[in-house]
This record gives sequence, structure tokens and C-alpha cells, in this order.
Amino acid sequence: MRSTPHILVINGTKVRRPVFILGAPHSGAGLLARAVKRSPGFHLTTGRPGVLRVTYAFARQPSIATERGKGAARVLRDAYAEAWLVSARACAQCPDECRELGGLPPRPPAVPGRPGQGGDPAEPCVEPRGLARFADASPDLIYSSDVLLDAFPDAQLVQVIRDGRDVVADMLDDERCLAWFKPGLANLDTVFPNAFLGVEDHTERNRWPRAATAVKCALRWRGAVRLSARLRLQVPEEQLFTVRYEELVARPRRVGADLSEYLDAPLSKSALSGLSGLVRVGAPDTDHGVGSWRDRLTPRQAAQVEKIAGTELRRLGYQLGSDAGPGRAAGPSAGR
Repeated sequence: MRSTPHILVINGTKVRRPVFILGAPHSGAGLLARAVKRSPGFHLTTGRPGVLRVTYAFARQPSIATERGKGAARVLRDAYAEAWLVSARACAQCPDECRELGGLPPRPPAVPGRPGQGGDPAEPCVEPRGLARFADASPDLIYSSDVLLDAFPDAQLVQVIRDGRDVVADMLDDERCLAWFKPGLANLDTVFPNAFLGVEDHTERNRWPRAATAVKCALRWRGAVRLSARLRLQVPEEQLFTVRYEELVARPRRVGADLSEYLDAPLSKSALSGLSGLVRVGAPDTDHGVGSWRDRLTPRQAAQVEKIAGTELRRLGYQLGSDAGPGRAAGPSAGR
């Protein structure tokens, strides 16, 4: 059972129907986050240290949330109570990624021995007097979805699904994603099965130390989309909206209108403009485009991803290389 509603007030505004954007790493959640953050009345955060400490603790060791019961929801709610504050102290913790989503310049570098020099690092990204809704798009929220709904029973979840081969290609270029695979951080000895690393059976666990990096990335994507599928079965339709990355970049206005209807709030149209350029090509401030895995993964890496996650790719409508006949390229099928 979900917890009873809890009244949370931020800067004089009650938190109602907070929005959380979920997805595997590099699934395109940042594109939707930018649109929500730049929309009137919304205050979206991402990567606040207090939130990351809590969500990664739950993601990497789910038993913490299970053992804490309702206390886990309270801890997460308290983390957001701090993250969503609009004040000089709170905004000083805002990472550059969050500021960039709002169209603000990166925080000026600190001058040794001269605190505060180089500009105003605590410039708010939102006007508190106009706030009506709160949102967050911190990385890897998908692993804390149960606790999110316990903490905020009226939350609206938005999940983004993307071709796992494009996801793996981007993960391979992201040192922060790859850092989780280092021996000092991979926690398979203490947590198994491990949803965060996507390792579910003993064969995968035994092969993990010598597995190729592309295999480890594919396991993470597969684990995340399996969580997304379970979430679809568990959460009422009115609380979960799924966006296909490929549809978002091909039809941004249509997806934006559908998302706006789901959230019952107007979204920034300009923030989603120009996304059609992401089809097979890259664009500033985004991951590489649709289908770029063909140029970025080696044939061996592509085969490894399809071997690990082929069932999920097919279920989601993506055509595998082994399915494509002569002269046909593998990619999303017409079905969803």
C-alpha cells in the first residue's frame, strides 16, 4: 500500500503532483527535463547532492529501502524538501548540468582564497513567486520508483525508452557511467541479484569480472528497461507516461503536446524545437542521434549488446541486425 499523503511546502507552495523523469542512462531524459525546466511555473532539479546520496543508496542496495519501510520515503522526501528550495544556499548546490538545462551559464570557477569571486554562483534558475509544480530528473531515479511513489503518492512519472544500442554507445563515452563498473564500486559480492548493474543470474555474476565493457553497459540498459516494464504493470495509467526517444526527436511537437496534456500544464515549445536534427546525427547539449550506434559500435560490440538484450530490443520494437535482410538496416520497427 502507498503511504498516506504528506504535506510538503516549498517556498510557500504546496508540493502537488511532483514530476519525476526516469530512464536508463543516456535514454534522453535530459531532453524532456529541459522542456519541463523551461516551462512556466515548474521548478525542475537534477543531480542535487542530497538527492543523489539517497537515491544511489537505494539503487545500489535496495534492502536499505525495504528495511526502512516508511522511513525510506521520509528520507527521500526530506532530500527533496532541501533540493527544491529556492535560496542562495540551496542554489549554490546546483550542478552545472542543472543550470544548463535552464539556459543559465555554467557556474564561474572559484578563485582560490577569494570566496564568491568570479560572478554569482547562486543565481536562482527560477522565480519562487511563480512556482506551481516541482520536478526532478536526477540520474538513475528508475531504481527508486517505489520509494518515490511512497514519498509522493500523487507523483507523475515520465519514463523515456531508447534503443539500447544507442544507449550503450553513449555510455561507452561517459566516464561517469563506466565508473560504476570499477572493482571498488561494483557491489556484486554483497548485492545479488543486482538490479543496478543488471546482473540477475549466477552465470552473469560469474562472467562479470571478465565481461567486456559493452556487455556491462548492455546489462545496465536491460535491467533498467525491465524495471520500466514492471513499473508499467504496477502504476496506474494516469501516473505514468512513456516517451519513445526516437518518436520524441522525430515528432517533438506531437510528443510535447501529449506530455503537456498528461501533466496538465503547458510545456516550453522552444525547448523541444530542433530535435529532428538528432536523427542519425548529433546536436549540441545532447547525446548522439538515432541510429548512431551503427557508426560508433564495432560489429563485435553490436553483437554483444544484441546477445544480452535482444529479447528486450525486440519487445520494444527495435529490429536486430540478425533480423535485417540483405540491404536492410536494423532499427525501430513500426510497432510500439
